[in-house]
Amino acid sequence: MIKIKELNIDYIEEIKSLFCDIFTNEPWNDDWSDASQLHEYILDLIGNRNSLTLGIYEDNKLIGLSMGSIMHWWIGTEYYIYEFCVKADKQRQGVGTEFLKCVEEYVKRLNVTHIFLQTERTVPAYEFYKKNGFVELNEHVSLFKEFN
Repeated sequence: MIKIKELNIDYIEEIKSLFCDIFTNEPWNDDWSDASQLHEYILDLIGNRNSLTLGIYEDNKLIGLSMGSIMHWWIGTEYYIYEFCVKADKQRQGVGTEFLKCVEEYVKRLNVTHIFLQTERTVPAYEFYKKNGFVELNEHVSLFKEFN
């Protein structure tokens, strides 16, 4: 049985565990070995006034996350998704699409008018989002500066 639940700081250990399980493996291979950095990152996502984290559960086990925040923008209120993920063994089975639809329904009830997210063109998530109705913003550019 699939169930969607809003998560908060009380679920931080469960969130960290799933997050690491997903993002330290292919295709991301992120290095989250610094437990303190991981803890702070997850707190950044779930510990703010406007944070909204939703989890998808199957048989009472967390199998996916949508971590973001509600932002009040001039064109309407948006749900800015920072991280969206589903366990690797649940991918390509429709779980992510079902979860994304549930997220959309959930945020619409909060008067959210659109969802914004960023991903890389080179990862499978890019095609997943396009398949689920997301479009690239032609005028949007992401910029990055690293300090030495």
